[in-house]
Amino acid sequence: MSAETLFLAWQDQDKRQWFPVGRLDADVRGPEYRFRYTKGAQRAQVEARFPLLPDFPRVDRDYRSERLFALFRNRVIAAGRPDRSAYLRCLGLPEDADPVAILSVNGGRRVTDIYEVFPRLVKREDGSFSCRFFVHGAGHVLPASWERVSRLKEGESVYVTLELTNPATGLAVQIQSTDYHMLGWAPRYLVSDLEAARRHSPTYFARVVRVNPAPVPRSQRLLVEMTGVWNGHEPMQGEDFTPLVT
Repeated sequence: MSAETLFLAWQDQDKRQWFPVGRLDADVRGPEYRFRYTKGAQRAQVEARFPLLPDFPRVDRDYRSERLFALFRNRVIAAGRPDRSAYLRCLGLPEDADPVAILSVNGGRRVTDIYEVFPRLVKREDGSFSCRFFVHGAGHVLPASWERVSRLKEGESVYVTLELTNPATGLAVQIQSTDYHMLGWAPRYLVSDLEAARRHSPTYFARVVRVNPAPVPRSQRLLVEMTGVWNGHEPMQGEDFTPLVT
């Protein structure tokens, strides 16, 4: 099937480490949905006692459905909600956005949640890629940075820089304004591929898609689109992303 792919990540609460544990292939036109655990789930079981999901109790099974699985469906705003249109505008999405498009931007996160959804990075034939994400780390930037966020304009360029000594994660990807205000960080799922691609002299660009004012939560204030070109690097090809069932 012609499908969009999302990955599911789980966080170990002791070490705060994230593991890619599942892969969702979704054909919303079919409709057809397929979920499989990845080798990252096995690693998470060994290293952090990852408990299998109640909706998917067997690690060796290929789960298929004509309806989006509840684990993902419950992380998408309901079609009848009166605030749905405003919410989709905050995500920079059209009125008719499907659940997979919504999850690709909002990450499916909930307060105090230990799961996160993220889209597969796809490299085009010319080596280019693009992705959208909300800048992370709202609680760890200076007040001056938030004042700078409020003055950003749609389409304005921002910088993408690799941080080698982040005290929490070691490697991290910073998002900075062109006048060098540190605005926050890119999502964790991008870090390994951006670091792995360094030896191939990649080119990255990023721009502001939307700045959402209060009372929108800070975690969804700054929406950024990053584009780039990878020569010689294939994203998300490591074992953690490999399905256990083919």
